[in-house]
Amino acid sequence: MLTDEKIPLGQTIAAGVDWLTRHGAAYFDPFAAGLEQLIHGLTQALLWFPPLALIGLFALFTQLLQRSWRLTLFCTLALLLILNLGYWQETLETLAQVLFATLVCVAIGVPLGILAAHRPPLYSLMQPVLDLMQTVPTFVYLIPTLTLFGLGVVPGLISTVVFAIAAPIRLTYLGVRGVPHELLDAGKAFGCSRHQLLTRIELPHAMPSIAAGVTQCIMLSLSMVVIAALVGADGLGRPVVNALNTADIGLGFESGLAIVLLAIILDRVCKQPPPRVKEAKA
Repeated sequence: MLTDEKIPLGQTIAAGVDWLTRHGAAYFDPFAAGLEQLIHGLTQALLWFPPLALIGLFALFTQLLQRSWRLTLFCTLALLLILNLGYWQETLETLAQVLFATLVCVAIGVPLGILAAHRPPLYSLMQPVLDLMQTVPTFVYLIPTLTLFGLGVVPGLISTVVFAIAAPIRLTYLGVRGVPHELLDAGKAFGCSRHQLLTRIELPHAMPSIAAGVTQCIMLSLSMVVIAALVGADGLGRPVVNALNTADIGLGFESGLAIVLLAIILDRVCKQPPPRVKEAKA
């Protein structure tokens, strides 16, 4: 029978993780400690500001970036509601984790997307890996990261990066590959080098797609808040998990509402701003 001899796939992977745990502790532990210090440092930097002052800075940043008083008013009222509900510290902890995970995803994903767009065979090799990263349940790769790095924010952050990094890679690839050949031919005709073609033609044309990848990466990172809380990460996921364990409907609704408001704020603020309309000279 086909099922008599089972392929030892799970045992092989478990043995590999055990080997890494035994021989890589001297490397994983300092890495986890340093990464945790960076995230806590960013959180403490945000908490250093008085809440009302930080809300004012967020409102000013939103107005300068999006130039919409309605959006600025909504973000201000939403942050004031979060502050009133008592989830200000948890919100800033979640914001620090999302920003850090997004920064890592963009720093790795955008260059990989550009490289894959210029080398199609590389993207053919990357595509099944990206599909696997996006479709495998997050708890599956949360287990080895928890084994290697222990409880805390680090395994949640690494799992978040693995889960969200496919978005900037794919959308950067699509944006660069979608540059019209006529623009590239015109650039080559004017003597542009490969670096100039990238910086002056390909990246500006692909910027809407790259911006969409960054926004999607932020949303995917935020969706991992509750899962990261299961392995000891701070933030808005912790009260959600506590509400689930105690069947506290009020706590679950309030913390869930804070997550929704933060998601809406990040989604609206991080969208590509509208183009400036230049007034015609008389």
